[in-house]
Amino acid sequence: MPPPGQFPPGQFPPGQVPPPGAYGAGVGYAEPGTGNPAVPPLPPMPQENWHDGSTPTAEEFARRRQAKPADPVASQGLRGALAKSTMGLVSVGPGKRELEYRQEVEMVRRNFGGLRQVTVVNPKGGAGKTVAVLLLAMTFGQKRGGYVLAWDNNETQGTLGMRAQQDFHNRTVRDLLHNLRDFQGAQGRIGDLSQYVRAQGEGMFDVLASDESATAGEMLTADAFGELRDVVSRFYKLIFVDTGNNVRAENWQAAIDATDQLVVTMSARNDSAETASRMLDHLEQHGRQRLVRQAVTVVSMPPSKRYVDVPAITRHFAARTRTVMIVPYERFIDSGEPIRYAGLSAASRDAWLKVAAAVSEGL
Repeated sequence: MPPPGQFPPGQFPPGQVPPPGAYGAGVGYAEPGTGNPAVPPLPPMPQENWHDGSTPTAEEFARRRQAKPADPVASQGLRGALAKSTMGLVSVGPGKRELEYRQEVEMVRRNFGGLRQVTVVNPKGGAGKTVAVLLLAMTFGQKRGGYVLAWDNNETQGTLGMRAQQDFHNRTVRDLLHNLRDFQGAQGRIGDLSQYVRAQGEGMFDVLASDESATAGEMLTADAFGELRDVVSRFYKLIFVDTGNNVRAENWQAAIDATDQLVVTMSARNDSAETASRMLDHLEQHGRQRLVRQAVTVVSMPPSKRYVDVPAITRHFAARTRTVMIVPYERFIDSGEPIRYAGLSAASRDAWLKVAAAVSEGL
């Protein structure tokens, strides 16, 4: 305690003016009643960046929790068999093909940041559009998970529902269109939509079939496509759209307008390839150059390679689109029966995974 009559350092009796420098160098004070500083204050110090890189931040502290990737260990082929047979005591890294496989799966699983639509096109019948939609939806469903829809946007009678697995109902896109009032505003849940889409079980995706009647009524309009898309986009992250053969149809044009990634399919035949090329001419003439340049071309091999000029087809579409993918002939697919993922050969599954990765890269 200070002696009686004295104040602690830095404190002064009322009315007494502290001497210069009492509060530290550079701190000014005013004479009572004058307002004139006897010692002018120093100008404010410039504001410096609080973090100069030499001290850790909370963000850096939090990053320690991020899991470090495990050392890659082979799980396929002879390398994987060696690891399994030795109960992990002997482990080797994955080979080139397994590394490629893992990269393709990671590409398919990446976050797109929102709803994406993939539209599969070729005005030629039998060009493999429906098969491509189903196999892409299956691959994404298997490797990525749910929230995948395969939608038959054929203007009249489509075959997507015929090639898919059957469900407890046979309702189609027209049934959903007639009952869209049930999904207006915030109404409707995924359970309600299940009355109109067909679950594909092991495929981990759903199918919205087109009218399968040969005597269907009026053709779908652009407005109808837009209204249907507004509904299904609330429940799915990835939509694969199968298209008809009329590029002038309103719903065909509406699907193109909503496309994020175009997929051009064809069999390895001159007529199928030429029809696809003329369609690309049509799209470019109507301002779709970027969509064409970023497209993925899928060429399906026929049962016999005789009289097939695959190099010429590949060169032509490689010059017009982003990439050209060749998929092998699959007898199971050629049968016309409903397609099951488990029924595909290993070669087909690998080929369609590569196609899916190429498609995902463009999303």
